[in-house]
Amino acid sequence: MVELKEGDKAPAFTAKDQDGNKVSLADLKGKRVVLYFYPQDDTPTCTVQACNLRDNYALLKKEGFVVLGVSPDDEAKHKKFEAKFQLPFTLVSDPEHRVIEKYGVWGEKQLYGRKYMGLHRTTFVIDEKGVIRKIFLRPKNKQHAEEIIAAWKAL
Repeated sequence: MVELKEGDKAPAFTAKDQDGNKVSLADLKGKRVVLYFYPQDDTPTCTVQACNLRDNYALLKKEGFVVLGVSPDDEAKHKKFEAKFQLPFTLVSDPEHRVIEKYGVWGEKQLYGRKYMGLHRTTFVIDEKGVIRKIFLRPKNKQHAEEIIAAWKAL
């Protein structure tokens, strides 16, 4: 796993979103980015997190943030997730784990004593210059947008 730290330059990437359009971090230079990695569309915890970001999207936009969700799901699954929960932000499809590996969020996990490889739910808050300003290793899914805004204001 890559060990990114606050203050590091955010790794560049280009991938496709839920509509098949290319999304590139370089194209977002000059904007604040909430880059959140989540394991799978339409699962209970991932849905809670996405809906919290959806419900507070206006506040995030007011603070100047662009929101990108990244998971290993394909574009079609992202499109269904977006439609089902009326998500107003971009979902990045990464079935080959290219972005996931660059950010070091794929690794060993454990559930009920069973070890397996999976995506570690992590959020990176990136400033206008492409620098990682905050990393949430265990986001509070029900208050995620609020914790992002509070952390940003505390910087």
